[in-house]
Amino acid sequence: MAGPQVGEAPRWCAGCGWYAYGGAPGCAACARLVDALSADAWAECVRRWGAEGDEAGLAGMIADEPDRHDWRVVDAALDRLGCPGCGGPLGRGPVGCAPCDRAHGYRYAAVETDRPGVPPGNEHAVRVNVSVVRRPGTVSAGELLVRRLTLPFLLVGLLPSTGQAQRLGALVRGAPSARREETARRAVEELFGRG
Repeated sequence: MAGPQVGEAPRWCAGCGWYAYGGAPGCAACARLVDALSADAWAECVRRWGAEGDEAGLAGMIADEPDRHDWRVVDAALDRLGCPGCGGPLGRGPVGCAPCDRAHGYRYAAVETDRPGVPPGNEHAVRVNVSVVRRPGTVSAGELLVRRLTLPFLLVGLLPSTGQAQRLGALVRGAPSARREETARRAVEELFGRG
């Protein structure tokens, strides 16, 4: 599975000035890293199924039965299917594109298994944050900010409590817009012991 290993320290991204993965979708380098989380799982799936010559067929099959596959593989399968509504990757189009909205909802039927050494629920948090970062129009700017800034820490196996996550969200919502990102960065670093 691609991405940082559980227990590693989050790496810094020179492109955006935050921890790697946490600058997406605005930082191209971080966006590529986030996309690689599912692309690497897809490459393994294609190899395992022997579908090198029929990736579109495999993608269609997986999209039709998301509850039988890991969420990273489902996300990658959707990326390989074109949306008949907006023409982009299925499930990543604008809110209001009916086929994308439907595929985006179905992606949550996929399997999510916590990695060894992480608190229960970590993989769900990773999955939700990745989904939000890859389709940012589904949430408010404040929620996107919190989700993207916390993603690097979730990927190394950390997980805030529900109360901590709620307090972080409230702090960001209450911050003046001109200081929102600075406030969020400081709060996230304090939450995860990096400040």
